[in-house]
Amino acid sequence: MQRINSIDELRARIGNPHPLTKNKLYDHLFPAAQEFIQQSPLIMMATSNAEGQPTVSPKGDQPGFVAIENERVLLIPERPGNKLLHGLSNIIATGQIGIIFLIPGTEETLRVNGACQLYQGEELCGRFTANGKPALLVMQVEVKECFFHCAKAFKRSKTWDASSWPEPMKVSFGEQIAKNATKGKVSEFALRKIVDQAVQSDYKKNL
Repeated sequence: MQRINSIDELRARIGNPHPLTKNKLYDHLFPAAQEFIQQSPLIMMATSNAEGQPTVSPKGDQPGFVAIENERVLLIPERPGNKLLHGLSNIIATGQIGIIFLIPGTEETLRVNGACQLYQGEELCGRFTANGKPALLVMQVEVKECFFHCAKAFKRSKTWDASSWPEPMKVSFGEQIAKNATKGKVSEFALRKIVDQAVQSDYKKNL
């Protein structure tokens, strides 16, 4: 196994982009990008902390939940979650964000990179009311780079091909938490059951 340590080595292995490829990069939300965002119900939001440790968070709501203020500014509402605040804390630390917009069934994706700040306020959060609840806060993204990403990853993975889907994987937060929690008076089995029931209730009442 030979480690790649430089951009020159990387280019020697991967090659250079077609001369026209860089022309797909924009510094604003061009019309096709805006149309895509208006139809997207799901994004993947990438951030990193001051030490460069990255994380990626999914954010989803009804199509068009990300608001287009103008061709250089997006607004993203924050909804109830696990309160760990990994991504939001990173935005406070670095002010940077990367986003992938997805539309079910569309194999191309839209990538947006830029600066980000967090805002609160009754009027602002009220603009993003869903399920009778205003947003907890709003992320304002100043777009620095915007472009469509090709469909190869989705074609290879057959992500939107329902005939290729396996049976849904059962994820138990109760199991993960119980195995990692300090053992006390509550048994591991009981803790697992309590947490899993709480998660299912949260899915129903706290979206």
